[in-house]
Amino acid sequence: MAAVSWVKLFPSVKLLQITTPWNLQSCANFAKALGVGVGSKKAGKLGKLGPVVEKKVLPVETDPEKLVNFVCGSNYSKQGQDIQLKPDNEYPDWLWSLRLDKPPPLEEMDQNTLQYWRRLRKINLRRKTRLMALRRF
Repeated sequence: MAAVSWVKLFPSVKLLQITTPWNLQSCANFAKALGVGVGSKKAGKLGKLGPVVEKKVLPVETDPEKLVNFVCGSNYSKQGQDIQLKPDNEYPDWLWSLRLDKPPPLEEMDQNTLQYWRRLRKINLRRKTRLMALRRF
C-alpha cells in the first residue's frame, strides 16, 4: 500500500511543476497587466511606445494691458491678484547691471574671489569624471 502513488489515489489533483531556470520562460506570466494600470484600457490608448499621456492645456494671458502692467503668474493663491510692475526708477541700480548671458571665462575672473575657486573646482570635477568614464576596469 505504501508503494501506491498520489496520482493513482487522487487523479483529480494536479501536481505542481517545479520551475527551474531553464523552464521559467515557459510558465512566466507575471508581466501581464492586471486591473487599472499601464496596460489596461482605462489608462489610455496603447501605442507602439506605451500609453499616450494627455497633455494639460494651461491658460495663457492674452490681454496686452495686463501683460504690460502685471507680472503674470506671480499669484499662486486663489484670491488676490498678480504683482503690479513699478516704474524703473523704483528698482535698485544693481538690477539693471546683472549679467544675463554666459559667465565670463576663467582667465578673466579674479583669483582672489570665491567664485573663481568654485568655478575652477567645477571645471576640474567635470574633467575628472570624463577621464574616469574613459578608464577601463
